[in-house]
Amino acid sequence: EVQLVESGGGSVQPGDSLRLSCVASGLTLENYDISWLRQAPGKGPEWVSAIATGTNKANYASAVRGRFTISRDNTKNTLYLQMNNLKPEDTAKYFCAVHRITTAWGMTDLDEYDHWGQGTQVTVSS
Repeated sequence: EVQLVESGGGSVQPGDSLRLSCVASGLTLENYDISWLRQAPGKGPEWVSAIATGTNKANYASAVRGRFTISRDNTKNTLYLQMNNLKPEDTAKYFCAVHRITTAWGMTDLDEYDHWGQGTQVTVSS
C-alpha cells in the first residue's frame, strides 16, 4: 500500500520560514515526478512546484518562485518544500502528489495524480 505523509506545517508570521516534508512508503519517490499542491479554504487546488525524476529539474508557480525550493532525499525516500519569506496568501493545506506517466506539470486536479497525502496545514498571519 502506498502512503504519503506530509508534515512540517504550522502557524507562522509573515516573513518566517517552514520546511515541509513528504515521506513515502510503498513506492520509491526518486522514480517519479512529484508535485506539491496547496488548497486554501474555499478555493480550488493550486499547483505549487514539481521535481522531475532523474534530472531533479524543478519548476515553480510564479506566486512562489524565488521563495520556495523543492528537493528530495532519496536515501530517506522523502520530498521537501523549503518555504521562505512566507506571506498570508501562502495560507493553505499543502499536499505532495505522485505523477502518473501522463500527468502534466501544473495539473491542479488531484485525481490526475496517482497518489497524494492527507496534507499539512500552513497558516501565515500576523
